[in-house]
Formats: sequence, C-alpha cells, structure tokens
Amino acid sequence: MAQAHARDVLAVLDGAGPALSPVAASWRRSLVLHGLDPENRKAPDTLTERELSQAQERMGALRAAASDTLDALFQAVGAQGSCVLLTDSAGVPVDRRGASADDPVFHRWGLWTGAVWSEAREGTNGIGTCLAEQRTLTIHRDQHFHTRNIGLSCTVAPLFDPQGRLAGALDVSSCRPGLDGMTGLMEAVVNDAARRIESKAFREAFPGARIVLLADGRADRASTPMLAVDADDVVIGATRAARQALELTDDKLRRGLPSPDRGADLEDAERAAVRRALGAAGGNVSAAAGALGVSRATLHRKINRLGLGRS
Repeated sequence: MAQAHARDVLAVLDGAGPALSPVAASWRRSLVLHGLDPENRKAPDTLTERELSQAQERMGALRAAASDTLDALFQAVGAQGSCVLLTDSAGVPVDRRGASADDPVFHRWGLWTGAVWSEAREGTNGIGTCLAEQRTLTIHRDQHFHTRNIGLSCTVAPLFDPQGRLAGALDVSSCRPGLDGMTGLMEAVVNDAARRIESKAFREAFPGARIVLLADGRADRASTPMLAVDADDVVIGATRAARQALELTDDKLRRGLPSPDRGADLEDAERAAVRRALGAAGGNVSAAAGALGVSRATLHRKINRLGLGRS
C-alpha cells in the first residue's frame, strides 16, 4: 500500500500539462519546489521546548482569543476521535485539544504541539497546504503527500490577525476511518470556528472602537469583514476580508479613512450585512450572531441602532 501510494503520486506528477487538481498542484510543489520524497516515513520535525515557548508567546493574543472556541470545537468533534489544533503561520501547533484516550495515537502521528506541519517539511497536508493556499480545505487520507500520513484526515481553516496578516490555522484532524462524505459539513464547522476566533481577536485589538460589519461581497470566506471605527468616525482597523473588499492598505489606514460621508456608506454596508445574516438564519438572532462572529447581545444592539427591530 505504501509503495502504491508513492507510485500514484509520481504517476500524477509525471503527466504532461498543468496539475489536474489543487491536491496535485500541492503534490507538485512538494516534489519539485521542496524536494520531498513521498515514501518518507520520518516523523515530523519538532521544536525544542524553548522554541515552542517562543512560538506560543508570539501567538499570545490570538491564542488567548481562541481558547473558548477551541474548547467548544473539541466538544463538538472530540467524540468522533478528532483532535483540535491551533497553529502559527509556520504550521506549528501552539495549542491543542484532545481526548486522553486518543492522545497516544495522535502523539505518534505528530499531531501535537511543537511539531512542524509546513508544506515545505511535510508535503501536502491539511495544515501546511491550508497555509500555502490561505483557504479552508480538507486533505483526506491518500491525498497526503507522505505515505506515513495517509491514515489522516485533516480539515483546516486559515486564521488572520487583526492587521489582516496570515497568523496561523485552525485544524481538526482524525486518524479514524468513516469520515467520508462529511467534508463539506466539517469545513463549514471549522471555518465558522476560525471566523469566531478572528472576530474576537479583532474586537480585543481595538477596545472602545465601534465595530462595523460589512456585507460579504468579494470578501474571503475564511475571514470576517469587519472595520474598527473610532469616536471621530475614522477607520482605525480592518480585517483581511474588509481590506480585500474595500482595497485597504496599511498606508491608507494610517492616513485615516474618511470622514462623515463615508460613515453613511459604512452604516449602509453594516445594515446590509446584518439583514443578510438574519435572513439566512430565518430571523434567529443567535444563529445570525454566530455567522457574523459577534455575541447575541452585540447583534441586538446593532439591530436597534440600525433600525432593524423585528416587527
């Protein structure tokens, strides 16, 4: 089986023309760009305790913002034999949730804090490939590049910091069979959890600011479109999705965005975002708040402020 997997990988990459799929494109990067061997059985490299501590310190604010969501996500998926990992932008898990009964198995696989799961080290894998492509995805079993990893199924969403930079990833991994056909559902669950983490970190980075929710538009699904606006109606912060939707740069934000006329536009955009979320949730405020990455109380305040009170 191991040799067959390696042959399958090489057979796809020997074909002429462009890669046949996103997975094949990652296989090609693994072989050609990173010089990896699909038959490699070496366990993932692992940071020293000091290096891991430094990585955790660098992720401090985002790691703290993620804690409650990691707990909730594990409660949702742990019974199916999955663990939950929060990684940094280098693909190193800095926090983890798992069941003690399953921990020895996950530890042997390297699904543990300090292991290095970058695509450059481990080839095609959920964490590394998610970070390389900056999108939510699943790498299921024999889609992995290294033969040693073909027993894993990993669903991962990227995480962006309050300045819109790639900061890490949120991963749900399983070593058990039986997850076939659940890819779409799992991706939705992990992506929603990642957006909650990003939203909380953004709000905490701009205490006292008014948080404006933008309509999705062209925004990246893996990022929540939010702006932080100060008391003078100047935009002082924007998530990755908001930066993409409004073509914002650090320089534009430093210069200050803009004044009163733009404030009306922002309010219209926020009203559209809230109405869309409420519509998609069938009027359920709790569900809409979850989709927008805010608390139920916060959404109620926005509904009242925007004149969207339910009849």
